[in-house]
Amino acid sequence: MRVLAIDSSGLTATVAVVEDTQTIAEYTVNYKKTHSQTLLPMIAEMAKMIELDLDSIDAIAVAGGPGSFTGLRIGSATAKGLGLALDKPLIHVPTVDALAYNVYGCGDIICPIMDARRSQVYTGLYTFSRKAGEKEGTNRVEPVFQVMKMQMAIPVEDLIRRLNNYARPVVFLGDGVPVYQEVLAEGLKVPYSFAPSYMNRQRAAVVGALGIKYFKAGRFETAAEHKPEYLRVSQAERERAEREKKAVTEVREMSMEDGAAVAEMEHQLFTDAWSEKSVLETLGQENTICLTALKAGRTAGYLLAYTAADEAEIARIAVTEELQRQGVARALLQRLENVCKEKGLTRILLDVRESNEAARALYESAGFREDGIRQRFYEDPQEDAILMSRKIGE
Repeated sequence: MRVLAIDSSGLTATVAVVEDTQTIAEYTVNYKKTHSQTLLPMIAEMAKMIELDLDSIDAIAVAGGPGSFTGLRIGSATAKGLGLALDKPLIHVPTVDALAYNVYGCGDIICPIMDARRSQVYTGLYTFSRKAGEKEGTNRVEPVFQVMKMQMAIPVEDLIRRLNNYARPVVFLGDGVPVYQEVLAEGLKVPYSFAPSYMNRQRAAVVGALGIKYFKAGRFETAAEHKPEYLRVSQAERERAEREKKAVTEVREMSMEDGAAVAEMEHQLFTDAWSEKSVLETLGQENTICLTALKAGRTAGYLLAYTAADEAEIARIAVTEELQRQGVARALLQRLENVCKEKGLTRILLDVRESNEAARALYESAGFREDGIRQRFYEDPQEDAILMSRKIGE
């Protein structure tokens, strides 16, 4: 098997071509240049040096995070672009897993640390078990890579406390070592060491080698499915989330221009997602009430309802995940009631999955009462629907 490997999760930019038993080529740069300047030229130069036809690779392994937000986006975008162009699968290799795999065969606790700023580190705890890798009837041993604690973002003091509790020797590596070396020396009560320079930073050859193992275990995805794993949001995203949380929810009539955003939310939230065409067709009908909720100028949620006689039945109500529990759904329901009053309607109907306790609690707090059960109404998975309604004005 032949894999193209990419890692731009930290300051180091590194690419490699790896096969089951050897590294064909590896190009690594740890210098003050942005990965957007270096990554593709490095791949092109490496391919030229070994006369590589990119169509000959079987998959693309990419360090999928955590790490630098910008670096991860560049690496993932590069891998996705190549994967789509070449029609090759992607292997998402957790960055910290690959760092730990550098120290092959080590029976101590392997603790990669990447500086996550604000006294936090991206880390995980790993080891190699020689006993688990013994080959019965021979003297051969293939140490088994074991994940003791999956990758996480935690304060460095918490990491030190955990390591002291294990009471086992620890080997550290990663760009967090020079940042937190003194803090580690002060807090650790167990023997520890630092990996040497040739194995203490990201290496694409390791991403590729571990990627091949993950691929053979069935851990791969399409290029379209791949997305980086940040573990925590960036400062810009935190600031935006705070602005959105404080912003007043605005509800207005849905327009044709909202169709694409609503369809995208449908695919994110529902297994039986409506297409953009279905949304627009509903919007174009006379017997509908279609509302869009906005927070800080961003589409936060929507409501689609059909009217008949003197009733309105909610067909869809949804709020984007990161803005849930901020009053968006309640604002949509209030606006729906106001529109129903204007139209002379007297009752609002809806149905909800029996297991959706959060939604049922919301509707009950908004005055809806259970009317009955529609058995096996929902598919994927099959489930009963709870029928609810409320009189307008109650």
